[in-house]
Amino acid sequence: MLLILHPDIQSTDEAYINTMAFLDALPGIQVRQHQVQGQQQALTEIYLLGNTHALDQHDIEALPAVERVIRISEDYRILGRHRDEKRLAGFTYNGIEFSQDSLNVFAGLCAVDNPKHVEEMLSALKANGLQCTRMGAYKPRTNPYAFQGHGADCLPWVFDLAGKYGIKVIAMEVTHEQHIAEINEALDQSGNPCGVILQIGTRNTQNFELLKAIGRQTRHPGLLKRGFGITLNESLNAAEYLASEGNNQVIFCLRGMKSDFGAPHRNLVDFAQVPTVKRLTRMPVCIDPSHSVGTRERSPDGILELCHATTQGIIAGANMVLVDFHPAPEKALVDGPQAMLLSELEPFLKDVEIARNAYLARKALWAN
Repeated sequence: MLLILHPDIQSTDEAYINTMAFLDALPGIQVRQHQVQGQQQALTEIYLLGNTHALDQHDIEALPAVERVIRISEDYRILGRHRDEKRLAGFTYNGIEFSQDSLNVFAGLCAVDNPKHVEEMLSALKANGLQCTRMGAYKPRTNPYAFQGHGADCLPWVFDLAGKYGIKVIAMEVTHEQHIAEINEALDQSGNPCGVILQIGTRNTQNFELLKAIGRQTRHPGLLKRGFGITLNESLNAAEYLASEGNNQVIFCLRGMKSDFGAPHRNLVDFAQVPTVKRLTRMPVCIDPSHSVGTRERSPDGILELCHATTQGIIAGANMVLVDFHPAPEKALVDGPQAMLLSELEPFLKDVEIARNAYLARKALWAN
C-alpha cells in the first residue's frame, strides 16, 4: 500500500507526527518512507509492507497527513506508476530536467582514450548547445585482454574539461562500488564542475550488490540498462533495487536485446517498448541506438541506420539518447565502428529535433 502525504508536509507538523505514530503501531506492517523532489514541490511517500490487504483503506485515507492512498499490485512498488497519473515523475539534477516529458542527448565517447579527443568532443558539444555527454572511464569487456578503461586516472582531467566546456552532466558506467568513491573524490578535488549519472551496464543489470550500492547513495542518479538476456519485467525489478535502497532518481535505458534475430545489427532493437516502460513506471526512458545497431552503415536513402533507430525511439517518446561519437573513430579504443563522426553531430541533432517535433505533434493529436 502506498500513501501520498500532503505536499511539502514537514516532519515536525502535528499531522505528520500523529500519522506516523498510527502507522508505526500497525501490527505486522513495515513502514518505509521516500522523498520525491519535483520541480514545484516535494512529496513524501509512505510504503506499507506486509499484510496490507487486512487494512481498511478508508481508515488510512482519514489520517491527517494523508492526501491519498494507492493499492499496489506490481512488483516495482516505488518506481511503478500504479495507474496514478498524479504521481510526480522524474527529477532535476544539476540544473537538467529528467522526466517523461523531457529529452536530453548524451553524445560522447564510449570509452575515454586521451585528453585531446575528450576536449575535441566536448568542444563540439558546446558548439551545438549541448550540456550533457557520455564518457566511459570503466569498461567491462567480454575479452579479458581488451582495453578496460583508464579508470580513476582519467577522472580529474575529464571533469576539468567538462567544467571548461560547460558540461553539466556526464553519464559514466561503474562496475564496482569502489568506482563511486573514486568519482566522488575526483569531483570534490576538482571543485564539482559537473554532475555524474552512474550508469549500470547490461552485464550488471542483475549485479544486485552493485545495484544496492548505487541505491544507497543519493548524490548521483542512476541509469540502468536493460539486461540483454532477461525479460523487461526482470529489468524493471532491477531498477527497483536502486529505489528500494533510497535512490529513486533512476533512468531506464533500452539498448537492444542479444539475439541473432537482430542480425546484422548488433542487437535486436527494442525501442517499441519506450511507451510501455513509461506506462508501467515513472522513470524517464533512455535509448542507446549505438549499442543497438552497432554499425555506421547507411541505408539506400543516405541516412545512417543508427539515425533511423534513434528517430524510432524518439518518435515513440524517448526522454534521453545515449549515443557514441568520436573525433577519430578509427583510433577509438572501444566500439569505433559504431561511433559517429563529429561532422555528423549537427545533422544528427537536427534529425533528433524533427523526430521530437513529430512526437509532440502526435501527442497533441491524441490529447483531444
